[in-house]
Amino acid sequence: MCHFYILFSAELDKFYIGHTSHSLSERLRKHLSDHKGFTSKSKDWAIVYSEPYESKSLAYRRELEVKKWKSSLRIQKLIDSAG
Repeated sequence: MCHFYILFSAELDKFYIGHTSHSLSERLRKHLSDHKGFTSKSKDWAIVYSEPYESKSLAYRRELEVKKWKSSLRIQKLIDSAG
């Protein structure tokens, strides 16, 4: 099982959009570990939304689709719609 996911950092007031073929908890652990990259700027990332996919390519396609929105408001509406 693969996942498309959205993380949020309250400290940065930013979203991070990604996909993974690992479990969501393992992927979050990696984002919170010491590394270089966008999510290394904060240690308060939380998974606020996810969608399961049968393949990594489908999850990646969804990631690219949402990234093209370039709209925090639209991303927030997606998260809110999941209730």
